[in-house]
Amino acid sequence: MGGSGVQVNKAHKARVSSKSSRNIHKTSLQDKGRISKPEGNHVKGAKAARLQRAKMVREQKRAAVLKEKRESGGLSSAPRVIVLFPLSASVDLNSLGEDVLKLLSTDGDVTSSSTVASSEYKLRATVLKAPHGDLLTCMEMAKVADLIAFVASANEDISSLIDSFGSQCLSVLRSIGLPSTAVLIRDLPSELKKKNKLKKMCASRLASEFPKDCNFDPADTRDELHQFMGLLKAQRLSIPHWRKQRPYVVAQKVGMLVDDTTPGKCTLLLSGYLRARKLSVNQLVHVTGVGDFQLSKVEVLKDPFPLLNERRKQTSMELDDSHDEEVLRSLVPDPMKQEPLVTENTPDPLEGEQTWPTEAEMAEADSNQKQGKPKKRSLPLGTSEYQAAWIIDEIDEEDSDNGDSDDDRMVLDRGEDQYSNQDQDFEDDKETLYVQDMDNETHNDSEMMDDENLTREQYEDQIKKIKEAHAEDEEFPDEVETPIDQPARKRFAKYRGLKSFRTSPWDPNESLPQDYARIFAFDNVARTQKLVLKQALKMEEEEEESRDDCVPTGSYVRLHIKEVPLVAASKLSSIVSTKPIIAFGLLQHESKMSVLRFSLKKYDGYEDPIKTKEELMFHVGFRQFVARPVFSTDNISLDKQVMERFLHPGRFSLASVYGPISFPSLPLVVLKISDADAPAFAAFGSLKSIEPSKIVLKKIILTGYPQRVSKMKASVRYMFHQPEDVRWFKPVEVWTKCGRRGRVKEPLGTHGAMKCIFNGVVQQHDVVCMNLYKRAYPKWPERMYPQLL
Repeated sequence: MGGSGVQVNKAHKARVSSKSSRNIHKTSLQDKGRISKPEGNHVKGAKAARLQRAKMVREQKRAAVLKEKRESGGLSSAPRVIVLFPLSASVDLNSLGEDVLKLLSTDGDVTSSSTVASSEYKLRATVLKAPHGDLLTCMEMAKVADLIAFVASANEDISSLIDSFGSQCLSVLRSIGLPSTAVLIRDLPSELKKKNKLKKMCASRLASEFPKDCNFDPADTRDELHQFMGLLKAQRLSIPHWRKQRPYVVAQKVGMLVDDTTPGKCTLLLSGYLRARKLSVNQLVHVTGVGDFQLSKVEVLKDPFPLLNERRKQTSMELDDSHDEEVLRSLVPDPMKQEPLVTENTPDPLEGEQTWPTEAEMAEADSNQKQGKPKKRSLPLGTSEYQAAWIIDEIDEEDSDNGDSDDDRMVLDRGEDQYSNQDQDFEDDKETLYVQDMDNETHNDSEMMDDENLTREQYEDQIKKIKEAHAEDEEFPDEVETPIDQPARKRFAKYRGLKSFRTSPWDPNESLPQDYARIFAFDNVARTQKLVLKQALKMEEEEEESRDDCVPTGSYVRLHIKEVPLVAASKLSSIVSTKPIIAFGLLQHESKMSVLRFSLKKYDGYEDPIKTKEELMFHVGFRQFVARPVFSTDNISLDKQVMERFLHPGRFSLASVYGPISFPSLPLVVLKISDADAPAFAAFGSLKSIEPSKIVLKKIILTGYPQRVSKMKASVRYMFHQPEDVRWFKPVEVWTKCGRRGRVKEPLGTHGAMKCIFNGVVQQHDVVCMNLYKRAYPKWPERMYPQLL
């Protein structure tokens, strides 16, 4: 081309020229490249930061996956727990368990131990067989399982692959949280075509009961089990999140050291692999079904099942010999750092004692007395000081008619005298109830009732007939009858009225029971939980050299748990071969008692009623304890909940119990315990919060029936039986089932009848109701842990 020898291409024709191309003619040819192609990192801006951040996130995820894979399948990891679970009673687990142990053992022989190390698969596994019909044992095995292999028998009818107990256990396991699952189908025909067809039919029948990623594999021959073990080795196991937050040990051996200095107590020895997280010797531990304890020593032992390429043959006698257990490391707690074992608070009986006021308090009281002059109050005749406190002092008449009341008491009698000399319009709105006095009508309000001269038997019979007549139309389960032989003001002395259940305040620290002095409460539960979990995560991430009180995950340890009841330790020693014994480390504050709130739902297969304050067994994560809950409605928009006398099916309710603190979220399984029968699965749910200040109110409805009606005024009887009771509950609002609202004006006669005024015309067949509330509390259980029975 030109004499310069430099190739010049045709410029790209852009619809809109860039700023640099428009200014390129102003520069020389030497500076053209620098302007058109700017250099430097400043032009990348936020895009480079986003790319760098995405790269860091990918690397962190990759490192987390590699760490999890090494911990679950590495040489230093604990053996995987495989639970064989029968779906029906006809499944033979003994033969399947022997086949699996033969496959994994080095020499092909069945050992007496349930834990084996396979150099062929480079896998260590503990094989547990869940007994059919024992719900508690199945639950404990599922809590520690890394893989649950559900076993079905193809000999049965396709529609009966899962029996009633298997279906119940599946519901329980879903509530706890399923780990990795697989389905093994046994007893398939040997012919290939029939075998594949029957396998597909079984898989199609069982697919709806298990997760989507669940595998359905035949398990009759050694080759089929070999293929299953290969999939198990390559599979990334999924474990419920609540198991990853606390260290735990599944005991393979249980022993006792009796000390004569503490009668009835002993030191419990639990040997097993440490899982999930590091364990500090200064931590508290909980033994499932027994309670919370301190550690006196932790010994790191030589691994009895090492995974080596050239593993020497060892007999089961050598493995079980305690003299061959070599102690590699021994940890002793530091008295200054060890967490104290505090379960209940010790109340001070003199803490609420009244003291003599200070001079500043007396001067403040004198100034308040001088500023406010006593005001005369117009009260009904015979009103006591306690009743007078329920009646609001009258203020300016216009403010009383047009303003809203912020009082927390349900007082509807707003100045009886101001309505006695004038007529006012009756308006019904959401906040204020205005009533109209009807004294100008030609009706005698003090007229005696028709049943004034009835005998006691006739009076009771008449009440019974009316109650039976309205029993078919009863819509409110909280209705109660006022006793005849006891004054209502004494029978319902602890109850009070509320103007609005949603907005009326209720002091959470008022008239607390004595059991509330034994529990602990947090100022901010969410902040405390965040700090505790952060502290536990920090201990997990610290290097082993920097902490001399921690045992790394995967180590074979022996826990020395001190001051365990001798009866419970003897029972644990007898059931260690048939039921898993679990000891897990507690987080900070998790040994203290408080009020726990659970969201739970009744199991559809359980038909018996579950009553409030009935003794139930709560399984919360690894923990199990006995509680007597109070059920209430689960409404997050209200600060008060209504108590339910029974746990109703088909919806979630709130259960409040006294129990040891556990930080949410944790799964919940509720069992109904009985002395004659085995525990039955009754309800399921999760831990919601730790709130001792949450208010649960027991609601009752007193009912009366209009005897004489005159437009908006009615004479009501059978709600009370004494005129003193009418005056006592006079400030409380009344309402009818047809939607009218009103107030009590005055008693009539001597049998508890009363005159009521409503905001509309009252029907003769209507029912007059009065709502009363009192705070309900859970009951402290007589026994806390089932193993201590």
